[in-house]
Amino acid sequence: MYKKLTDCLASLREKTDFKPEVGLILGSGLGDYADGIKVEAAVDYADIDGFPVSTVTGHRGRFVFGYVKDVPVVIMQGRVHYYEGYAMSEVVLPIRLMGMAGAKKLFLTNAAGGINTAYRPGDFMMITDHITTGVPSPLIGPNVEELGVRFPDMSEVYSRRLQDVIRESAKICGVRLHEGVYVQLTGPNYETPAEIRMCRNWGGDAVGMSTACEAMAARHMGMEVCGISCITNLAAGVSQEKLDHKEVQETADRVSEIFKRLVTDVIIRM
Repeated sequence: MYKKLTDCLASLREKTDFKPEVGLILGSGLGDYADGIKVEAAVDYADIDGFPVSTVTGHRGRFVFGYVKDVPVVIMQGRVHYYEGYAMSEVVLPIRLMGMAGAKKLFLTNAAGGINTAYRPGDFMMITDHITTGVPSPLIGPNVEELGVRFPDMSEVYSRRLQDVIRESAKICGVRLHEGVYVQLTGPNYETPAEIRMCRNWGGDAVGMSTACEAMAARHMGMEVCGISCITNLAAGVSQEKLDHKEVQETADRVSEIFKRLVTDVIIRM
């Protein structure tokens, strides 16, 4: 895996030598966020030797390097999901590559289903912790010693310092911000009502098909991590509505402008 990572980094460096400080993954509704920054370079995933390619509609599939105000960032326009058929080590390869390219902080965003009955579509939830019982750990297999230790501590996956930054940014941007636990399951199907009840009993507040494995890989490398979920729908059984991806995308698009303002303010304050 480390050889593959170094090969990907060498392929990337042939296209740009930009050194980011922050890595940002764009979830649903934020796909065009990179269009509003000062762009220095853009590299399609398909142009990086050995890099997994996103197959999800609406995920453009490229790295964008540039500046949010004065902060050098690398932005993933489209992530790779476990349900696409990739091994978990491939799913988190982009995270590791961003870290090897220089990013010390990782900002994760996603669209999620609301488990907590106080949540409504269009709300935002700062991720304070996660549950990955339903997916394989990205650290299974031989440890990549060059990246981190065999048994990494996960008692503070989501930086308390960055949580304070997000709270302050939310106040400034006038965003109602929930705080909660994110549960990652495999997808691509939405969960059953019984599975959502299970997640609630576990202590979950929102559920999705990405993000937590990325955070785990980043912490293994020593990156500082934070995350925000856009609650795009109520999870199965929380309401009587049927779930479909169109609803998720419509809600994400509806609140995208306020989400962009929040993301920008957080990055500036990191």
